[in-house]
Amino acid sequence: MDIIMNTGGEYGKYMVQDLKAPKFSPGFEEFYNTFARRVLWIDNNVVPGAFQFSSSWYLKASDVRPLHKHDEHYHDVDELIGFYGSNPDDPYDLGGVIEIGIGGEIHRITRSTLIFLPAGLKHLPLSIIELHRPIFHFSVVMAPFYSTTHTNTGETSLLNQPRDK
Repeated sequence: MDIIMNTGGEYGKYMVQDLKAPKFSPGFEEFYNTFARRVLWIDNNVVPGAFQFSSSWYLKASDVRPLHKHDEHYHDVDELIGFYGSNPDDPYDLGGVIEIGIGGEIHRITRSTLIFLPAGLKHLPLSIIELHRPIFHFSVVMAPFYSTTHTNTGETSLLNQPRDK
């Protein structure tokens, strides 16, 4: 078997090692960077055939509650959301407090958590209440691009437009 470094070879095209997130509005990017740092993003534009995945480190609690532009919404496909603490001695200790709305209920999270959201289940708002050490956050939407339908307006938005080949 050949040893190939990084993203070379026939199958290296399936590896993502640099942030290739879509362009967000300047106001949203500026706000997001006050409490988090995005790490990696993959969708059909980054790797043809991939579903959408994003990951970030939450680095500080946000003074804005709930987080700006995180309105209640749902997806037409399943989503998986994760929050992982960074304490190697106790990986279940979240190292902070996060509140997230699921189906109209507000859940307070203090442990590393995975949340499965079946298609159509309304979720958010999201608030970072306390942060004692970084929290790793990710979301997976089982579609080629991140699309939401906002509960209040019924408006559907597609975050990343498919690129013409």
